[in-house]
Amino acid sequence: MTDLHPPRRRARDLGIAPGQLPTGPLNAITDVPGVLVGHVTLVEGDRTRTGATAIRPHDGNLYQDKVPAGLAILNGYGKLAGATQILELGEVETPIVLTNTLGVGRAIEGVNRWTLALPGNERAASVNAVVGETNDGRLNDIRAGLPTTEQVIAAIEAAKDGPVAEGCAGAGTGTVAFGYKGGIGTSSRLVGDYRLGVLVQSNYGGTLRIDGRKWRGDAAEPDGSIMIVLATDAPLSDRNLRRLAERCFGGLARTGAALSNGSGDYALAFSTAADVRRSPERRRGLANVAELSNDRVSPLFEAAIEATEEAILNSLFMATTTTGFDVARQRAVTVPALPLEGL
Repeated sequence: MTDLHPPRRRARDLGIAPGQLPTGPLNAITDVPGVLVGHVTLVEGDRTRTGATAIRPHDGNLYQDKVPAGLAILNGYGKLAGATQILELGEVETPIVLTNTLGVGRAIEGVNRWTLALPGNERAASVNAVVGETNDGRLNDIRAGLPTTEQVIAAIEAAKDGPVAEGCAGAGTGTVAFGYKGGIGTSSRLVGDYRLGVLVQSNYGGTLRIDGRKWRGDAAEPDGSIMIVLATDAPLSDRNLRRLAERCFGGLARTGAALSNGSGDYALAFSTAADVRRSPERRRGLANVAELSNDRVSPLFEAAIEATEEAILNSLFMATTTTGFDVARQRAVTVPALPLEGL
C-alpha cells in the first residue's frame, strides 16, 4: 500500500531552490504553453504499483503537426522506443509515454491506436511511437502485464494543462531513487521571454546530494534509470534541442547520480514554438524557419540543468512510503519516503 501521511512538500516549500533563474507560475513542465500531462496510476492489491505518464507537446494532431526534438543518451541500458527516428529526423510525431520496462510494447500499441484514430490520419501507414521506461520491479509485479494498452490510451486522453501530480503518480508509482521512494517530478524556469520545463521519472541510485550537500546515509544501489523530458517554447533547431537535452545530465549529476554500467539515462527535449513546427506545408517544400542562434542558447542550457535538478528533488520530496512486491526477491518490500525533517 501507499502511505498518504504525513503530507509531502516540494523542494521550494522547504526553502530548497536550486540555481538562479526564476520558475514559472506552476514550477512545472506545463508552464510551457500548450504542453499537457496525463497519468494513469495503478495501485491494486499487494503487488501492483505501476502506471503510465503521457506528455503531449500540444493538443493538436502531432502526426500532422510534428515538433522538432533532440535526444541525448548518457548510458543506454534501457528501452526507448522511437529513439533512432528522433536521432535521424529530429522530430516527435506522437505523445511521449513513460511506463515500466515490460510495458513498453503495450504502450507502443496504445500510442499507435490513439494516433491512428485521429481525424486526418486515415492514410497513415507508419507511426513512430515514443515510449520510455524505468524498471519498477522492486515494488511492482512487473510481470503482471500492467498497464494495459487501454490504460496507456487513458493516460494520453487524461493529459491536461495545470498542476502536475508528482511522486507516486503515473509511471513513478513504483520507482525507487537513492534507496528512497522516487517517482515523477517536474520543475520549470523562465529565460527572458521563453519558458522551459522538465519532467522526470526517477529510478536510479548513487549518493544523494540536495542543493550541493550530501544527504545522510550511505550510497544507495548504483544501478537504475531515469527518463528526462524537457519542453520549451524557445524556437530551437533539433540540433540545439539535442544540445539542450545533453545539459539535463548536468542536473542529474548534481543530485549525486552514480551513472553506473547498469543505468539507463535518457533526455528528450522538444520545442513547441510555432516558428519551428514541422507542419505538412513546411515538409512539402522549402521551409523558412526563424530559430535562435547558437550564441543565444547558453541561458537555456543553464535553465535545463537547474530545472532537471529540481524536478528530481521534487520526485523524491513528493513521494510517499510505499509497500509493494519485489519480483526478484519474491516478497513484500517497503521503500521509505525521503525524510523531510531537517530540510
